[in-house]
Amino acid sequence: MHRVQRVPVTEKMGRIHTSTASVAIMPIKKHTNIVLSPEEYDMEFSRSSGAGGQNVNKVETAVRLIHKETGIDARCTAERSQAKNREKAMSMLVAKLQQKQDEEDAKKYASNRQSQIGTADRSEKIRTYNYLQDRITDHRIKKSWHNMEKILAGNIESIIESLGEAE
Repeated sequence: MHRVQRVPVTEKMGRIHTSTASVAIMPIKKHTNIVLSPEEYDMEFSRSSGAGGQNVNKVETAVRLIHKETGIDARCTAERSQAKNREKAMSMLVAKLQQKQDEEDAKKYASNRQSQIGTADRSEKIRTYNYLQDRITDHRIKKSWHNMEKILAGNIESIIESLGEAE
């Protein structure tokens, strides 16, 4: 949690406004595409129902794919050909598995973020940026630096050195 103390240009009475910002360092999420090999799923065939005349009574065109590891299944009866139904069922199964993986990744990502942010309360502040006094204070090591303009422009070596020494 970073706390900023300043007097905005729009403030007529000269009161100090305090704002906070929470910062979390997160890895870039990588999107992976799922590719299934034939050993990872079972395939079942059955007769379709509905319109189609005698074709639906004698040809097994309906396809059901079952992912062995998760038990997730996909069934397709939309097409009159088994090959087309197999293709559609495969894309449906991959989409379901991708959604499951994305949800698991999102849970991991959220818990990692929550552990870094905490309650986002002002009392958890790490640093204070005080514009009126041209001072930055790190509350973990109880040390302050002046010349905020220079530091915020990227000249933070002195802060990094102090944190390294304190560690």
